Formats: sequence, C-alpha cells, structure tokens
Amino acid sequence: MKYYSIGEFADKIGKSIQTLRNWDKKGTLKPSHVTEGGTRYYSQKQLNHFLGLKGEEQLDKKVIGYCRVFSNKQKDDLERQVENVKTYMIAKGYQFEVITDIGSGINYNKKGLNKLIDMVTNSEVDKIVILYKDRLVRFGFELIKNLCDKYGTTIEIIDNTEKTEEQELVEDLIQIVTVFSCRLQGKRANKAKKMIKELTEDD
Repeated sequence: MKYYSIGEFADKIGKSIQTLRNWDKKGTLKPSHVTEGGTRYYSQKQLNHFLGLKGEEQLDKKVIGYCRVFSNKQKDDLERQVENVKTYMIAKGYQFEVITDIGSGINYNKKGLNKLIDMVTNSEVDKIVILYKDRLVRFGFELIKNLCDKYGTTIEIIDNTEKTEEQELVEDLIQIVTVFSCRLQGKRANKAKKMIKELTEDD
C-alpha cells in the first residue's frame, strides 16, 4: 500500500498541513501511521476514502499504454508506436492494456482519452505509459498530470528527448491550422492546406 507524508497528503486533498494536524488532534482524521519521531503518514486507502473512491482492496489497478496519431493516414505509425510501448512495458514486467486514439492532440474529446480519464478518476490506473509527452495531449499536459496525481496515477514517458523551441512551435502551428482548416471550405480551405504544406516543408 502506498503512503504519503503529511505535506503530500495535504496537497492531494487540497487542505493545509495545519488543518491535518488539527484533524489529528480532534480525531477527525488520524494518520495511518506515526513514526517514533512523530512523522505522520497517510495511506492510499485514506486518500481514496477522502476523495470518495472505492476502497483500495477492491481495486485492481492497471498499467495503461496510451498511443495516439493525428489521422487515419498514420495507422502504420500507430502500429509502430503501439509495438514500441508494448515492448517497453513487457521489458518492465508490467501487466498492461493499451488504449489508442486517432485524432488531434488539441482535441480533448477523443474516445480513448475519455476512457483513460474515466479510469483514472475511478482510481483504476496505477501508471500511464506514453512514448512521447505530446502523445497524451499537445497542450495542457500539466493539467492532466495534476489530475493523475490526485488519484495516485503516475505518467511514465519512454522518450524524454527535448525538442527545440522551433520544432515545438512548428508542430503546434501545424496542429492548430490543421484542426481549423477542417472547418473551412473552398479557397479558404485551400489556403490553409497550402500553409500546412509550407510549414511541413520548412520543418
């Protein structure tokens, strides 16, 4: 069972350390364990209970490999991505399942991503494994990470190679222009497609 220091526990439930100390004195919420030196530790079960989740003993937490590509034209890339993630997780000895998505990294309403978030908020996921940071979402990664932290889920990134600011800017622009070009028609759509082509060639 996982345990949290008073500071970690306070952060996860959105309370102050002093509030937890007061709760301890009043008997409102006692620590799961106190060391001889007086250090308080709270359990994952207490965190689940406080957040209104199922008891940890009822949960069979999973490792989820999440893989995503932008469009149906990249299905071969998706298969390679899945294979790489599976190989990594097998080498780590994880018991896992894989969730895949096809869609933009700035679209938060994808079937696979929604399923993953539902599993996290149901406290069913121990770890999310992704090949690259932007495979999860293009923008708002820290928001997703903070949500996962609240529910005891960690995010493991296989390739942490840092991209240059220019690479990230170009990729972000391509994502944004591509999404909005899908809503355009006629000459405006052709101009957007031309812009995407030029950005890609320049990169």
